Amino acid sequence: MTESIPTAGAHPASPDDHAASPSGLTHLDSDGRARMVDVGDKAITTRTAIASGRIELLPHVIALVRADNMPKADVLATARIAGISGAKKTSELIPLCHQIPLSSVKIDFVFAADAIEITATAKTTGQTGVEMEALTAVAIAGLTLHDMVKALDPGAILTDIQLQDKTGGKRGHWTRADREGAAEPGSTSASVPGATSASVSGATADPVSSATSGTPRPRTAAVVVASTGGAAGTREDTTGPTIEHWLTAHGYAVDAVTVVADSAIAAELARVVATRPAVLVSTGGTGLSPTDATPEATRPLLDRELPGIAEAIRARGMAVTPTAALSRGLAGTANGTVVVNLPGSPGGVKDGLSVLDGLLDHLVAQISGGGRHE
Repeated sequence: MTESIPTAGAHPASPDDHAASPSGLTHLDSDGRARMVDVGDKAITTRTAIASGRIELLPHVIALVRADNMPKADVLATARIAGISGAKKTSELIPLCHQIPLSSVKIDFVFAADAIEITATAKTTGQTGVEMEALTAVAIAGLTLHDMVKALDPGAILTDIQLQDKTGGKRGHWTRADREGAAEPGSTSASVPGATSASVSGATADPVSSATSGTPRPRTAAVVVASTGGAAGTREDTTGPTIEHWLTAHGYAVDAVTVVADSAIAAELARVVATRPAVLVSTGGTGLSPTDATPEATRPLLDRELPGIAEAIRARGMAVTPTAALSRGLAGTANGTVVVNLPGSPGGVKDGLSVLDGLLDHLVAQISGGGRHE
């Protein structure tokens, strides 16, 4: 009897897929054999995935890589190109992965005391996710780093390769915190099925006293809108989507856009900082109304203020309207996360983003140990 063997080309089952096999795994058929998953009926959505890993090295080797002084030059550039190439070849390396059109693959490196941390962000618009592409990118970039440093540190360890974040598909937004149960009960982040961002009314999570330890997730961002009317559904918010689109255009994967009442802004900012995005932009609540409380909610979270950015945002606004001088918005860093308060008006947001346009990437790079030092 001839056995039919499925061809390569399907992604392994993701949390979005529903089983047709006795085991509940969709990449197995009813007889328990590997098969190609049919994704033809799945919705076409924008899908992103962020994966991370780390290569543990001797401190002096890390210093050489950072200074680009290794015997093999362009170590990070070579690893970055290798990781992108690996993502593009995922369906050739993993038998049950679909061939998918990647619209973007970004790979970032962050220097720690004993390791180089690797993050890959993959994006597509299609009927299946890009988790495997992001994970493959991290693995290949890490292996390339190992090859480049092995002469000086043959004991290098490539470890902790894992999916951190995904959006798109039936499940919507998933983060590692969802798996590890780190989310506060009753938290109202915008991690809702079927959307990469959403408006959420009110925030009930308890305030987080301080940001968690570790390195912010590279090229990730979050947006928080302080608007009592928006949270109550009596006022349409346009500022949050504007900021989200700007961040996405600048290469950041936006975790969520949340809309909360002014009274809930402290809890929401603390909750979002604890999820460790690279950038957190808030809008609203920076004026002198009795309910405006965003600066008061932001200041306790900051370990370093960036007054020049806040002043530049006010100055840009004052060129258009004198009332911009009344904005009390802050900017700074919270355990490595860049936090910026923007005014709540569409014009104020536009002015603030125009200031960040020439600063944000340089600032984020400096915080992670790269970029020019002023």
